[in-house]
Amino acid sequence: MDGVLVERVLRAVELVPPGRVVTYGDLAELVGCGPRQVGTILRDVGDAVPWWRVVNASGDSPVMDAARPHWRAEGITPKPSGRGCRMSVSRADLAALAQAYAAAVSDLDAGAT
Repeated sequence: MDGVLVERVLRAVELVPPGRVVTYGDLAELVGCGPRQVGTILRDVGDAVPWWRVVNASGDSPVMDAARPHWRAEGITPKPSGRGCRMSVSRADLAALAQAYAAAVSDLDAGAT
C-alpha cells in the first residue's frame, strides 16, 4: 500500500473534530482515493487515530459496538434506533476540514514536486 496515501488518510482522520463524523466517501474525496481504500487503511493501521469518527453514508459504523463508547464520550448523536449516528447533526464541517487538511499535508505535497 502507498505509504503517502496511508499518511494522508491518517492525517485527515486526525483532523475530524471530537463529537463529529465524516463518511468514508468524504475522506476519499478529500484525500483523492476510493472509500474502500479509506476503510482498508483504517482497518489495517488506523488504531492510533479516531477511527470511530468515520462512518458510512448512512451514519453507521461497521464496528458499532467498539465505536459506541467513543461516541457517547464525545457526544455524537445516535439515531433513535441506536444503530448509527444522525448525520444531520453529527457531520463535520467539510469545508473547514478541507482547509485544515491542505495545511496538514503541505509537507507531503512539497515532497512530491
